[in-house]
Amino acid sequence: MNSLIERLTGMHTLTDQVVATDLLIAAKSGVRNYAMAATEVATPEIKAILAKQLDEAIDLHERIADYMIQKGWYHPWDVKEQLRLDLQNARTALNAPTL
Repeated sequence: MNSLIERLTGMHTLTDQVVATDLLIAAKSGVRNYAMAATEVATPEIKAILAKQLDEAIDLHERIADYMIQKGWYHPWDVKEQLRLDLQNARTALNAPTL
């Protein structure tokens, strides 16, 4: 989207927020997948590799979550505020002009 249009519609910050949210969801999925894989492997060597990857995935998730918390885009301990923000974002997306 054109940056001028993004600013006029208020979508310029939402764009960054959407990218960060997608990255957070992908990181969370990675954590879950590595954890599941680590419980299914047969050799200690592969389990150790997966455990290392799991630790790195958890670290990535934490860094993304911290970034989003600092920006005010993610409220993992305040369900009411997170719901308010999610509804606001949904309204913004529904009211966005189509190009």
